[in-house]
Amino acid sequence: MNTVRTVSDTKRDFYRGFPKPVNSIYRRVIDELLVEIHLLIVSQPFAYDSIFGLGVVTSFDRFTVGYSPEADRHTIFTALAQALHFNPEQLRQEASQLSELAMRSPAEVKSLLTTLEANVNLDPLMPQVRAIAANPKFKYSRLFAVGIFTLLEIVDPEAIADNDKRQDLIKQVGEALKIGSERLFKDLDLYRSNLEKVAQARQMMADLVEAEKKKRQRQAEQNTSKAETTPESQESPST
Repeated sequence: MNTVRTVSDTKRDFYRGFPKPVNSIYRRVIDELLVEIHLLIVSQPFAYDSIFGLGVVTSFDRFTVGYSPEADRHTIFTALAQALHFNPEQLRQEASQLSELAMRSPAEVKSLLTTLEANVNLDPLMPQVRAIAANPKFKYSRLFAVGIFTLLEIVDPEAIADNDKRQDLIKQVGEALKIGSERLFKDLDLYRSNLEKVAQARQMMADLVEAEKKKRQRQAEQNTSKAETTPESQESPST
């Protein structure tokens, strides 16, 4: 008899793969990714696609910028992917493949995402996009939206940087894929807001570390100065 894995099962598997404590600034990010993806993959009718994979990779990479020690990021990503029964190398490879496709053919990828049409072969993106638009039971997710947004950032960075143009572009994609634009607006606004919050927390921590470093340096200089100066009152009286 098959049993559905629980969130506790997934978290336990993650900490087996990464037994060290997760850096406090990033602990909530990792925990939320584990829970969000777990709940998604145990639901029906979820089916993996590389746009979703791109969203997973992008979210992890952007929310863990500055993780220290840097070498642990790779281990954490591997542990997270394997705990969710994904292949970490496959996730990275497929995310890179879509990003490179968008960089090679930005106009065509933008046309595909907004109209489902393109005048060149855009595999493996083209069949995925058209299948999603044709599937009324497609399981939308926030991480899928992040994957779409990542592609849009590549193919039209100018529009993404402008609020009105960004909203219009996202609306076109939502209508073309038949997933609705309201969910995309909401999820992508939250995504961008959370990125800013993490960046602010990271900067605050960096400022605290720098302030503590300067404080210790000043104390060390004061101690050195005291050691080098011998008060006359402490000199031995002459006989």
